[in-house]
Amino acid sequence: MNKVKSSYKPQLSDVQEARITVGKVALRTPTTISKNTSLKSGANVWYKREDLQVVRSYKLRGAYNKIASLSDEELAKEVVCASAGNHAQGVAYACQQLQVKACIFMPVTTPQQKVSQVRMFGGRFVEVRLFGDTFDDSLIAAQNYCREREASFIHPFDDPKIIEGQATLAYEILEDCSQAIDYLILPVGGGGVAAGASTVFKTLSPNTKIIGVEPQGAPSMSFAMDKGVATALSNIDKFIDGAAVKQVGHYTFDICKETLDEVLTVPEGLVCKTMLQLYNEEAMVVEPAGALSIAALEILGPQIKGKTVVCLVSGGNNDISRTEEIRERALLYEQIKHYFIVNFPQRAGALREFLVDVLGKQDDIVYFQYIKKNSRAKGPAMVGIELQHASDLQPLIKRMKAKKFFEQHLNHHPDLFHFLV
Repeated sequence: MNKVKSSYKPQLSDVQEARITVGKVALRTPTTISKNTSLKSGANVWYKREDLQVVRSYKLRGAYNKIASLSDEELAKEVVCASAGNHAQGVAYACQQLQVKACIFMPVTTPQQKVSQVRMFGGRFVEVRLFGDTFDDSLIAAQNYCREREASFIHPFDDPKIIEGQATLAYEILEDCSQAIDYLILPVGGGGVAAGASTVFKTLSPNTKIIGVEPQGAPSMSFAMDKGVATALSNIDKFIDGAAVKQVGHYTFDICKETLDEVLTVPEGLVCKTMLQLYNEEAMVVEPAGALSIAALEILGPQIKGKTVVCLVSGGNNDISRTEEIRERALLYEQIKHYFIVNFPQRAGALREFLVDVLGKQDDIVYFQYIKKNSRAKGPAMVGIELQHASDLQPLIKRMKAKKFFEQHLNHHPDLFHFLV
């Protein structure tokens, strides 16, 4: 694998050179104002639409810039990468354009849509190997394979050429946004785009406050900031697969600790709520990682009112088969959907009593599993209830307790909840 200096900071001259290279394959995606989100947030909100990129994410920029920098001797051998999806697509497309062989490692848990896209973009130049449950599992396997073959490793984020390639989108934002930018909000997974874009902004737009956003279930940059060094998390929630890594890069951390003004963590449920809103209100199909920066607006709240804010929409590779899970997580986050263990007296009319005297007029049972045990006076049931408003919850629980149906509210017991549901 290629070795680089231990200390590194992107230079604007290198990013400008990368613009020329990346411009051969990548689209100059639009930076457009969102009227809906601006109205809701009270800010002037612009979207940098990398979900409209050739491979539907910004990852093509870094991948192509890195592969194009290799020598003829290196290009004659295969290149190797590990990815949860978007970097793999960027590498696949770059290799197809440059006619370079690639072996791409992806987690077994990668959505099928992303695996299919990698094979489509790479064609005969790409071999896909599914390995491990997480990106980090695939990364280890890919690096071992790379050493055995003496091939060039195309890191998804922790490489100068990758960082410089991702940084090219920052120039486009500055050139296309007609207003002075008060806030730039960037998603953070491994930190590649955050490191690159923030470096450009710190030089060319020093008054812009730069905020990194990562999933609550995979706060690797926050953890590194606390420790003072890039450090691996023991466990992560893999739902936001485009940003769920156990450890940020060493180069990216060294840059981000100097250039990011703040790092926020966003609940997965809020990201899901944001994805549904983008689809319903803006006809935008984004993946979970692509909605991170926009979801952060709700957390920032009054801080951004009256300000000009740019959100990087990092990717649009969402698998439609995940829609039900996305809706479920959104409803749970909004406290609209609730699961209970309900004890039904084993007598005729108990269910009718629950429906008539306990449920509110707008409450809807969306899940019901009942196990009758003849040796007991009561039989437990798992019941999912969808409310009209979050404020309907406490009156519902009060009625359940008054009628002696209530046993347990599961939403706040995640271990039991995920086991049963």
